[in-house]
Formats: sequence, structure tokens, C-alpha cells
Amino acid sequence: MNTVDRRVVIYDPTLRDGQHAVRHQLDTAQLRVYAQAANRAGIPVMEVGHGNGLGASSLQIGRSRLDDDAMLSTVREVLTDTRMAAFMAPGWGTGKDIRRAVGHGADVVRIAAHCTEASVTERHVGLVRDLGVEAQAVLLMSHMADAGRLAQECVQAVDFGAQAVGIMDSAGHYLPGDVSERIGAIVAGVDVPVIFHGHNNLSLAVANSLAAVEAGATIIDACARGFGAGAGNTQLEVLVAVLERMGHPTGIDLRALLRAADLAQEHLMPCPPTIDSVSVMSGLAGVFSGFKLPVLSAAAAAGVDPLDVFVELGRRQAVAGQEDLIPEVIRTIPRQEASR
Repeated sequence: MNTVDRRVVIYDPTLRDGQHAVRHQLDTAQLRVYAQAANRAGIPVMEVGHGNGLGASSLQIGRSRLDDDAMLSTVREVLTDTRMAAFMAPGWGTGKDIRRAVGHGADVVRIAAHCTEASVTERHVGLVRDLGVEAQAVLLMSHMADAGRLAQECVQAVDFGAQAVGIMDSAGHYLPGDVSERIGAIVAGVDVPVIFHGHNNLSLAVANSLAAVEAGATIIDACARGFGAGAGNTQLEVLVAVLERMGHPTGIDLRALLRAADLAQEHLMPCPPTIDSVSVMSGLAGVFSGFKLPVLSAAAAAGVDPLDVFVELGRRQAVAGQEDLIPEVIRTIPRQEASR
């Protein structure tokens, strides 16, 4: 494939996925300082909100410090060139949430569904189109389906009106070959831009994102310093530097982006994401990266080994939104296993 002058659009969910790492507690000053810096760097699209998206602030998965309205309006005020995006998973968010996000100036709304359930996106993708903004659709926990099935689901989302479709490696489970196969199948099946969103549990998020680009994806998600759930996301500033070196222009000012990443580390996160033992096990077991903090907290309180919790959650094929499985799983694990 000729890679010269094929522009990759960078989609930055630092202020949405990064919320998982701080229990959704970013405040207005933090949102503003990073949004301003990313805007100066020329980031094309910035996603903002609760880690699980519009309408997701709850006791079950965590209440955010700010409501959706406050987060969206704060970021919208400082973006002059960067487009603002919102994320919504049916079941957490509703059509009302989408209308409010668009009312606050969202230029893109991304609708998410489990990897075999694109059918649930139909109404909301249609609503986004009716509201006159860009509609995208992404499949979560995509390692749970093969390439053919993912392509079929993406075709269905395009039929509903999605203007870009793709997959999220929600558990950081993929190897580059897995990504190439899946993205290649999706690219062959649709005539809209294809998205890839990686997590770094196995230290492969940048490699997997490059594999996605080589297979034809043109929208790649990445976060400053990798700020995100679990072991973090694809590291934005590294990805942009490597893409530029490989001949994939992004239109982003790398020096300004590096300064934005420094500001993100200083103002948004207690420390940059790390790949610890729990993150590795989460990736191997194929468990949603956002389970890391809830599992660590519950396992410590119960005196059990969090690695065992992840193994069992993986066996049960737990997905985001099923955090109530964590205490149920913990009750099946003997306390003495924590000392291994």
C-alpha cells in the first residue's frame, strides 16, 4: 500500500478515556488547560466526558466531578480549530443526552456498542445525523469477535448512517496481526473511514495502531502520555512522531503536541500510566481496562489476589457495565490465594 501523503486523522480522547484513571474526577481547570494546549497543537478532534460517556455518571461505575453539560461547555469555550466530540453507549446515555451534547457544540458524536451488537446503534446514529453532526460508530471489546463478524457489524452501522466505523481494543488484548486482519476486513467491507482505538496492556498500543494504519484505518485514537483506563491508551505524542516518520502526515505540530503532553502529565494525572502485573493479566484475560481500579479496590478489601479476579472475569467474558460482577467473582476466590 502506498503510504505517501495518506493523512491519518488523530482523534484524542484524553479528556474522556483518561477519566477512568482518576475515577472521573477531572475539574474545569484541568479540562481547560489540556484542551487549550491540544487546540494549539492542531489536534483534529478531541473527545470529552465521563470515562464511559454521556449519561454514564452513576454509583455503579463512578460519579464524575462535573456533569456532562459542564464538561462539554468548558472545553467548547477554548476550542477554536479542534472539533469537539462526545461518546455515548446506549444504555448509559439516551437521545436526550445526544441532543444536549450537540447543543453544547459537539461536532462529532460517537456511538458505541458491544462488538456483536451494532444493531443497538441504529436509532442513535440516525438521531446524530438528523442533528447535522458527524456520526461515528465503534465496536467495544472487539477481540471477542472474529474479523468477518466485525466487518458485518460495521457494514450494518454504515447502513444506519455512520460516517466512520471501527473497533476498540478495550482490553488491550490484540497483537498486531490480530489488528491487521480485523481492520483489513472492515476496510474491505465499508466505504467510510475506519477507526482503531488501542489500549496498552501488553505494550503494543502504538504497534497495533500502526498495524491498523497499514491495513487501511485512517482515524486513530490516542491520548496524551497514554492517559486512559488500566495500562492506558495509545500514547499520542509517540504515535504522531512515528506516523510522521513513516510518511503518514497528521497535520499536527509535534513540538506543540509534546508541550501539551507535558502539561497533561503535570495537570491531569498523578503519574503516567504504567503496565503493572494487573494490567498484563487484564490484557491476557481480555477484560475491559476500566475494571482495573474497581478490581484493585475490591480485591484489597476482601484480601484476595486481583490477578485471580481478572482471570475469572475473563472466563465469564465480562464487559464494561458489568462491574457488579466483581464482588460476585471475589466471593468465589479463597482469601488465602492473595498470599501467592
